[in-house]
Amino acid sequence: MALPLMPKATAVWLVENTSLTFDQIGEFCGLHPLEVQAIADGEVAVQMQGLDPVANGQLAQEELERCQKDPNARLKISDAAVPVPVVKHKGPRYTPIAKRQDKPDALAWLLKTHPELSDAQISKLIGTTKPTIQAVRDRTHWNSPNIKPRHPVALGLCTLAELEEAVARANRGKKAKPVELDEAPAEEESYAAGSEDTAAP
Repeated sequence: MALPLMPKATAVWLVENTSLTFDQIGEFCGLHPLEVQAIADGEVAVQMQGLDPVANGQLAQEELERCQKDPNARLKISDAAVPVPVVKHKGPRYTPIAKRQDKPDALAWLLKTHPELSDAQISKLIGTTKPTIQAVRDRTHWNSPNIKPRHPVALGLCTLAELEEAVARANRGKKAKPVELDEAPAEEESYAAGSEDTAAP
């Protein structure tokens, strides 16, 4: 359940201004009933100013009155007070400026350790460009003498789960070698031997 902003300050206000039980206040504010009781006894949050959850839109007045009439009822935070989940839009991965200088090192590690990854996968994984990947691969990058392969997860450029998922996807895309190719030389030798037997007098 979503908690109100500044739970302890909200609990202080509810203790001082309502007849709600300690259990009701504790559950709404995410506090233990004994902690709420300590607030009421003046042992905790003595100088803390209470925060009115009705005034700041986190609790409806009707909801407050309903729960004061029924000790078994539980307060529900206002729908308007629950933050809307942030939707992650698809697009280039943003990398903090402090970490951008680490990208060539991560590229060198990926190219050396996971050659099965495509340039597109690497670009998406650590948020770089294909020309940069090619420059690191060909050792034409302007900073090539100082590039040292380092794990991108350790550098904070991607998570281990993201790396493992990219590698698994790359391996799934590989085509297995046909068995017939391994058997072809044997068939050719057998055919050649048969031709010699036919040519012999």
